[in-house]
Amino acid sequence: MVRRVLALPSGRIAVVILVGIALLAAFGPLLAPQNPLATSDNTLAGTSGAHWLGTDYLGRGVLSRLLDGSRISVLGSLEVALTALVVGAVPGILSVYLGRAFEWITLRLADTLVALPFLLFAVAVIALLGNGLTQAMLVTGALVSPLFYRVSRAATLAVARSQYVEAAVISGASIGWVVRRHVWVKVLPPIAVALAQTIGVGFVIVSSLTFLGIGVQPPAPTWGGLLASDLGYLNQRPWAPIAPALLIMITVWACNLLADAIRDVSGEAGRALVNNRKARANRLDKADPAPAGGA
Repeated sequence: MVRRVLALPSGRIAVVILVGIALLAAFGPLLAPQNPLATSDNTLAGTSGAHWLGTDYLGRGVLSRLLDGSRISVLGSLEVALTALVVGAVPGILSVYLGRAFEWITLRLADTLVALPFLLFAVAVIALLGNGLTQAMLVTGALVSPLFYRVSRAATLAVARSQYVEAAVISGASIGWVVRRHVWVKVLPPIAVALAQTIGVGFVIVSSLTFLGIGVQPPAPTWGGLLASDLGYLNQRPWAPIAPALLIMITVWACNLLADAIRDVSGEAGRALVNNRKARANRLDKADPAPAGGA
């Protein structure tokens, strides 16, 4: 699947952008030219050699805070996506095999989580457990998990009716063996699409919560927090929100682009894509015959 995704221009673009964001999260705090928490008297300054993106209302370098805040923003979105994957995909697969009682309970839990407003519920949990990004992301991931539950359940239902799976069950294979050997391979592509989309959704959620000051204790920098602080000083620095907003938009766009690329190369569409490329290569070979050797 990875080769098929990289064979698409959209897949290559998405992977390059996301790898760049990952490198920014890994090495951004080390590349920050100034201490992102150090204040100075040079407040709301414009771009200069020392501060490429200027300074904020406390005199802190905006570029340094963007680079340092990238790690929190990326890790928070990954926490949302991975929590949703584990909480949603595993029960979704098992609901097909563990009987009607387990199926009914998990379906009702998924319906309940869908009905809960994630922002208000996250605020309530943070008020109970304390203001921290990890607990906020775990709660939000659990609220997003019905997406994985429904995707994995639908894919598993389609595979469970196939003859080779029924033959494995009749021959006495355990549920774990059937899931590992037959089901997981077929369920993986739609789950990969949902995971890529959820990482993008996670960026929006993290940015929204940190924009409101939820989940991160100030003065720790985040992309959403920078966007919120810049909005209060638009008269002095009207261009200031552009940098954090662009980072959020480009990252979410790349995640959605990757999800579309995975969807295009998986299943019947992926096989059709490979067959079309082979047919095109054969036509080109026939159109350009090798030159005959000299007598």
